Amino acid sequence: MSDAQEHQSLIRTPKQLVVAVTGFFLIIVLGIILLVTFVTSSPTTGAGSEGQLSEAIAARVQPVAEQGFTLIDANAPRVLQAGAAVYTTTCAACHDSGMAGAPKTGDNAGWSSRLAQGYDTLLKHAIDGIRAMPAKGGNPDLDDIEVARAVVFMSNKSGAKFAEPAEPAPAAAATAGAAADPTVQ
Repeated sequence: MSDAQEHQSLIRTPKQLVVAVTGFFLIIVLGIILLVTFVTSSPTTGAGSEGQLSEAIAARVQPVAEQGFTLIDANAPRVLQAGAAVYTTTCAACHDSGMAGAPKTGDNAGWSSRLAQGYDTLLKHAIDGIRAMPAKGGNPDLDDIEVARAVVFMSNKSGAKFAEPAEPAPAAAATAGAAADPTVQ
């Protein structure tokens, strides 16, 4: 005698098999029909079908100035930034944290050896770059006067007493490429 139980199927005759297979296919076909009916029951339009409406055309050809962009006139006279503004936008990334060996602004000990080299050397290093510092702090759009103002701002915060360079006269600015020479107060 065997303790194993025999498996008994629900389908015992060929007639039951035909009914089960036919029922399975009818359920599948009915499910597909219901799914297609559900998907197509609401009227849909294709993507971009409203593209030729007058409102859509007007939105596409709307001037850029009306979309929140600020346009800058390249021929307008340049307004030079103050030293604090240049420092905030360009120099602070490294000189606030001391990244890549940059002396921290306000750290008199870190700046003392640099200040001993003099203003002209500091300005030359700021404009041309030195060691890990790129030329003009990595912002080639800066004017030499703006870099000079940033150097004076950082140096004065770190123990120097440099005078801020004045903006050159319009005629002198076109002919002179060098920065103004501030004097120590």
